[in-house]
Amino acid sequence: MLEIAAITLATLFATVSPIDISAIFAALTSEYSDQKRKKTAIRSVVVATIVLLIFAILGEALLSVLGISMASLRTAGGIILLLIGIEMVFARTSGASSTTELEDEETQERQDVSVFPMALPLIAGPGSMGAVMLMMAHASDIYQQATVVVCILAIMILTLICLFAATPITRLLGVTGMHVIMRVMGVLLCALAVQFIFDGIIESGLLAPVHQE
Repeated sequence: MLEIAAITLATLFATVSPIDISAIFAALTSEYSDQKRKKTAIRSVVVATIVLLIFAILGEALLSVLGISMASLRTAGGIILLLIGIEMVFARTSGASSTTELEDEETQERQDVSVFPMALPLIAGPGSMGAVMLMMAHASDIYQQATVVVCILAIMILTLICLFAATPITRLLGVTGMHVIMRVMGVLLCALAVQFIFDGIIESGLLAPVHQE
């Protein structure tokens, strides 16, 4: 259970990226009062948590309806996480973990940024949604699945803390410090993603597992 918890926490920390999101949140809410900023942070995290839990709990049923095997999910999820990890290593962003130019323009016209773009797609983006489904599929029993859910809640609590402390964190770490953390987590995410791809290919039956003596 400790292994599934460690993998889930590392994967979600990398895909959700609470520290990076806190910097974006600080910029989007720069003109908010302290009270409004806290309410926005809470609403963002609550909405994102609900979305991720829905994908975690109902993900397997959705895959069954669509006729998608667990092997396919592991392989596809691993590829998506690998791409996100590579972008993190090179300090780049994409639609999987950030907003597009059109979404940024729409954000400027909105007064409430809690649901869009904070909850979706910044906190609960395609990468984190795929990650929770992948980890639930990776869990072998109900206890490991419960562990995944607890890890989701833990990352969401950490995200909320980072949003509350968005301005101090941004000032403390600076751009360079945040990029260093992002690159380190990107390397770990790449390694996890490759392992998921290997597991998916082996489970599909295309390749036989290698037994070490």
